[in-house]
Amino acid sequence: MRSKASATAGTGGDHVAPEAGSGRALPSRRSLLVAAGAGGLGVAAGALGHAKLGAAQEPAGDVVAFHGPHQPGIATPAQDRMHVAAFDVTAEGRRELIALLTEWTAAIEQLMRGADVGESGATGGSYDAPPEDTGEALGLSASHLSITVGFGRSLFADAHGPRFGLEGRIPAALIALPHFPGDALEDTRSGGDLVVQACADDPQVAVHAVRNLARIAFGRARVRWSQIGFGRTSSTSTAQATPRNLFGFKDGTANLKAEEQKALDEHVWVGGATGAEAWMNGGTYMVARRIRMHIETWDRTSLREQENIFGRTKREGAPLSGGTEFSKPDFAMAGRGGPIMPVDSHVALAHPSANGGVQMLRRGFNYTDGSDGLGRLDAGLFFIAFVVDPRTHYVPMQNAMARNDALVEYLKHTGSGLFAVPPGVREGQYLGQGLFG
Repeated sequence: MRSKASATAGTGGDHVAPEAGSGRALPSRRSLLVAAGAGGLGVAAGALGHAKLGAAQEPAGDVVAFHGPHQPGIATPAQDRMHVAAFDVTAEGRRELIALLTEWTAAIEQLMRGADVGESGATGGSYDAPPEDTGEALGLSASHLSITVGFGRSLFADAHGPRFGLEGRIPAALIALPHFPGDALEDTRSGGDLVVQACADDPQVAVHAVRNLARIAFGRARVRWSQIGFGRTSSTSTAQATPRNLFGFKDGTANLKAEEQKALDEHVWVGGATGAEAWMNGGTYMVARRIRMHIETWDRTSLREQENIFGRTKREGAPLSGGTEFSKPDFAMAGRGGPIMPVDSHVALAHPSANGGVQMLRRGFNYTDGSDGLGRLDAGLFFIAFVVDPRTHYVPMQNAMARNDALVEYLKHTGSGLFAVPPGVREGQYLGQGLFG
């Protein structure tokens, strides 16, 4: 079992992790249950005494690595469940913000390896005090949990001026996204100082992660908005089959894959930044858009029109110009009334050939939030993409699609956010440490 990530609270935190190099390992959720079932001298002490037993029971391949040059949850093979939450920071000073990020770092390392949060976890510690872990993931494995953290533009400066001494450190690419044609954005679903993306195979594991990070943040940051997603809408590994969106079409056929390192270096990972922006090297930018689909209208649309709108066949996902799902579209092939691939089809407008060759790494999810009170499903796509620079790799494409994509008639963008995702964490560091250096 890996030892707990080192972290110390800088000022006034309620959840102070052990000092770097302490070597103390927190038991896994499973080992806590083993210790509890065996009786003995207290849950936490018993579990610590059986750390070896707990480690042996963790399923192989169930843990995503936390430390590394890039944060997990980006090029990581896309899981099937997601919980994303944005936070408004209420901390009054820089030291309090650093303390929060330090405590989050320690907690994320524990969560991702399937351990309880804190020293005493969900069932140890004082019987007369709230547990350090909320406990709903007891008995569940790590479930390939990955947690990704990003910084919004408002963390650096807001309407009142610079914040946390970060003036001059905001990356040029961390722009305020423009208002795209057709946007119907809701303030309570947009923006945020911090964002947390938790993805896992088990939805309860993802929700547990965000819940515990929100609990740790109490008094220093509060949830601004959150979204739960199910069913990935893109593949991020060549080993994964292409999934379908709620319109029933395969989505993200040409998405970047984790195995395409050269393409990732070009289109996803920041490199070569100098001066005040050097802290972003190894990082990326996360675009998040909540896109409601007009499900009922789409369901009354003919198959012919649906396929012309997407530019692909519904069953196989092949371009209308022929071939298989992964065949290169022939946008010049003639049809009866023009190109067989309609010029306003989704594929024609989203294809790299129509966007100067730029690509993005998409990690979107389907979502449904019940109905809107008029008998219509509030459901759609929670679009997530990671790009090296949103000014070149997102804004031009979204402007073109918002104006010309035939699919727009069936969509409404209700939430939006852009976040700078710092590089990965190395042993002894905390998330975003380079920004505060």
